[in-house]
Amino acid sequence: MVPDSVYGAVLLSIIDFFLSIVMITGIGFVLTLFPLLNRLGTLDEEKIRKGGH
Repeated sequence: MVPDSVYGAVLLSIIDFFLSIVMITGIGFVLTLFPLLNRLGTLDEEKIRKGGH
């Protein structure tokens, strides 16, 4: 357990800081994947208009 003192508060703040960096990096990584997914899932509009699959 983390002690209930100034040392414990500083320790939790440092842990929280690093975990927030990890979360923000993870969100950024997911957001960079969206253009790749968009390129993989492109639809041919002519096929759709003609009714082809």
